[in-house]
Amino acid sequence: MLLVLDVGNTNTVMGIYSGEKLVGHWRLTSKKQTVDEVGLMILGLLNSSSIKKENIKAAIYASVVPSLDEMFIEGVKHYINVPCMKVNATLDTGLKVKIKNPAELGADRKLNSIAGIKKYGAPLIIVDLGTAITFDIISPDGAYIGGIISPGMELGMEALFLHTAKLPQIVLTAPANYIGRSTIEAIQSGMVYGTIGMIDTLIAGVFKELGGPCRVIATGGNAEILVAYSTIVKDVDSWLALDGMRIIYERNR
Repeated sequence: MLLVLDVGNTNTVMGIYSGEKLVGHWRLTSKKQTVDEVGLMILGLLNSSSIKKENIKAAIYASVVPSLDEMFIEGVKHYINVPCMKVNATLDTGLKVKIKNPAELGADRKLNSIAGIKKYGAPLIIVDLGTAITFDIISPDGAYIGGIISPGMELGMEALFLHTAKLPQIVLTAPANYIGRSTIEAIQSGMVYGTIGMIDTLIAGVFKELGGPCRVIATGGNAEILVAYSTIVKDVDSWLALDGMRIIYERNR
């Protein structure tokens, strides 16, 4: 079995693969912990799914938060007793990157693109709804040709709360109407329907630049909200980045 860890700014996603099958997955809050806390947390999650740590033969790790690297790598090493491969520029990913500075492309976007091409072919648009909303564009010949980055819905709400007086904390959900009948409904409408409208508009623009429509896959923590209301995006693959790590591990083992 293979342990995979994808550490994002807000959430850390952990998965267990048996061959090509994802047999366990968890979405956790990304936060600073000790090596012992990380190791014990991983053991607890394995136990909750009746997975013996002795069955884990290898691990791979990707992160956009360098300050959390050591605790995860050492936690896996000391508690699972396997080496932890880190996704970095030295690994063979098989991804053709055709942007001005390929070194700028983050690990999370590489993972989504690698798995997206493998599972869905090209051309392809991947929309990842996390702390940031990222669009990754795959050309008809299977190359990564660029993308779009905008603030995520939670980040937008945090900006409102930090810089606007008297606004309440809210749950991120779609209200019944576009016209909010309360402050909470008004914020929810702006955050949810405003973000989805932005995404649909940007995708339509990408379609024009690609020369026509193509498949669009949503992933990330808020993907289900998007597909429920988008007029364009209807497919969700919540664990796309984990599949990308498994594919990279197989290429570099």
